[in-house]
Amino acid sequence: MSVFSKKESSADTNSDTPIKEEHPLTEIVRFSIIAILIVIPIRVFIAQPFIVSGASMDNTFHSGEYLIVDQVSYYFNHPSRGEVVIFRYPKDPSKFFIKRVIGVPGDTVNISDTTVTITNEEYPDGFVLDEPYIKSMRNNPTTTETLGEREYFVMGDNRDNSSDSRSWGVLQEERIIGRAFLRLFPPSELMYLPGAEQIEGVVVEVKE
Repeated sequence: MSVFSKKESSADTNSDTPIKEEHPLTEIVRFSIIAILIVIPIRVFIAQPFIVSGASMDNTFHSGEYLIVDQVSYYFNHPSRGEVVIFRYPKDPSKFFIKRVIGVPGDTVNISDTTVTITNEEYPDGFVLDEPYIKSMRNNPTTTETLGEREYFVMGDNRDNSSDSRSWGVLQEERIIGRAFLRLFPPSELMYLPGAEQIEGVVVEVKE
């Protein structure tokens, strides 16, 4: 008889305690706990999904599109002009809005008719935003807002159908959840940093 068969025989004859099979529910519970421990921190601190609802960001985003929101970047950097952000609506924190950052801390935003002008330390005479993503914009009453520390001015790309900083005021940075990182659905619109724009402007000429 081989050594292997002797060891196997010895193990069989000396085993007094039967091996218990694990109940299937135990494995399911263990897997669920591990999944929760992994998924919850990712959703709370790193990224989470959102579905676009409404027409305020047409034609950049459409209702029903599925986005992954990056929640990490703003721990290290502040939102920049032109980025698309998701935030808690200041008048009802249970609701989430998606808008574009137009003004950042230190800016004075002036809206007159269809013209948006930014004045700040770098451009004391101001510059007019060039916004190619805007399809149309009706004349607006003159609005001027100076942004303090951690304050942002946001607007929807569908200017004629958007509830934004023009109506409810500045957005505090602590209400910002993150930036639009991926558009996953529909598959034909799959995109990294969807809607993000490097907003350029035309410097206002000073007439002497």
